[in-house]
Amino acid sequence: MALGSVNLKLYVYSGTEGSYLDTDLKYTLNKNIISGQQNIVLEIAELVRDYLDISFDGTYTSSAKWVAAVVTYFDTEGKQYTYSNPETFNFIALDGYGYFEEGINPELQRDVLISSTNIYLPEDTAGKLPIFAEEVGKVTIDSSDTEITDNGNSNQKIQYITIPANTSTIQVYGTDDTTLLKTITVHNICEPKYTPYKVVFQNKLGALQDLYFFKKTTESFNVTDELFKRNIINSASVSYALNDTQNQRYNVNAKTRLTLNTGFIKEDMNKTIEELFLTENAWIDYEGNILPIIPVSKAMTFKTSLNDRLTDYTIDFEFGFDKINNIR
Repeated sequence: MALGSVNLKLYVYSGTEGSYLDTDLKYTLNKNIISGQQNIVLEIAELVRDYLDISFDGTYTSSAKWVAAVVTYFDTEGKQYTYSNPETFNFIALDGYGYFEEGINPELQRDVLISSTNIYLPEDTAGKLPIFAEEVGKVTIDSSDTEITDNGNSNQKIQYITIPANTSTIQVYGTDDTTLLKTITVHNICEPKYTPYKVVFQNKLGALQDLYFFKKTTESFNVTDELFKRNIINSASVSYALNDTQNQRYNVNAKTRLTLNTGFIKEDMNKTIEELFLTENAWIDYEGNILPIIPVSKAMTFKTSLNDRLTDYTIDFEFGFDKINNIR
């Protein structure tokens, strides 16, 4: 009997593969086959994404979750098939994305979770390198090896390896500890004039990535308000006070904006800058606090060594909150 419909139960959970409970059931979907077709297509990515919480408070933690899709198949008469039914599909989910030219459901990188092969850090400052632990066995930082272990728990899937201060080269190896997957060059920048600022953002691969801005920083703010005309006449004296305002200001607030400059970087970093423009989540380490920011620059012209010789970017950000606290 031909396929007629499916029932999908979607579980999103933390822990190890297959350890979901009834309370982890997030969605139940039913769909009939479209006449003339042989397959039933269900899109679950946006549903799962609702349960991938991306946050940063100074601590780098894995945001990965396990997903179990339990599918029950029915024929055109509504009878359940008996062979391999229901069928369970298990996935590890990260909140990343693919580009149009990569095609439908592209497989993202499964080793180092950054797109560029360069990292810029201030001198004498440690950094973080996000990796996907399932495919990485060893990370060699200069001459020091770090063995990567993955116990299957979702909180182990994205691991943030500490890059010691003044590191020069990072080599990432596969699970056999011998296959070189990627080499990353670390640039340690001495900036004697300006204060470098660290921006942490969610990149294309679903990981948190650091990006330092080394050059000139400008802070400004834009004020919003409303006015209404008051009746300031004193009915008893049929007069008004000259120090009473007729045009009353209200709903006053402001948004603070930061303009940051990367300093000179390699052309390879264009991919990182592009992902920063496209991110939905970003933070800045600013005056001792981790604060949410939003990239408000909407246009980007790629700079290349051929056209521009030296590559640097100036980007505008806005804090993700109002200047006057109006949270009630």
